[in-house]
Amino acid sequence: MGKNIYLFCSQGMSTSLLAQKMQTVADHHQLPVTVVAKPHGTLPQTVATEAVDVIMLGPQVKYLYEETLAAYGKRRPVILIDAADYGAMNGERVLKQALLGLKQARQ
Repeated sequence: MGKNIYLFCSQGMSTSLLAQKMQTVADHHQLPVTVVAKPHGTLPQTVATEAVDVIMLGPQVKYLYEETLAAYGKRRPVILIDAADYGAMNGERVLKQALLGLKQARQ
């Protein structure tokens, strides 16, 4: 069963590029993962209507971390994307961060 990783940032633009890089890494390793990028304003609607397994927040919306964790963290990992990995568009490291969050949530 595939997992859905959602990245949220201010507009969804730069995060779309990171999501594509993450998806490329996941596809290369044949991981059953779908990576989607969205603007942070769509977060409540997205969580309510789609199967969101991991919420990742871009560094530019890190001020939303605590409230997002409080609202959604009981049912799924909420992860703040590392600023250096985000800046470098390191899809592999950010994907590993998401997968580690999923693994820890299952324990």
